[in-house]
Amino acid sequence: MGFKGNKQFLPSKPCAVCGRTMTWRKSWSKNWDSVLYCSDKCRAKKTCAKHHTSL
Repeated sequence: MGFKGNKQFLPSKPCAVCGRTMTWRKSWSKNWDSVLYCSDKCRAKKTCAKHHTSL
């Protein structure tokens, strides 16, 4: 059975790389404060950009 509540009232925040809005997920419930990226692609871009700026 899926979520039966109103999803409009779930917390959300922007991705640190692309700014896309991420909506709270049950799998993120224990570490919502540390979630920064919307996808593995954005996580990789962060790592790549940080590496190139230090050169």
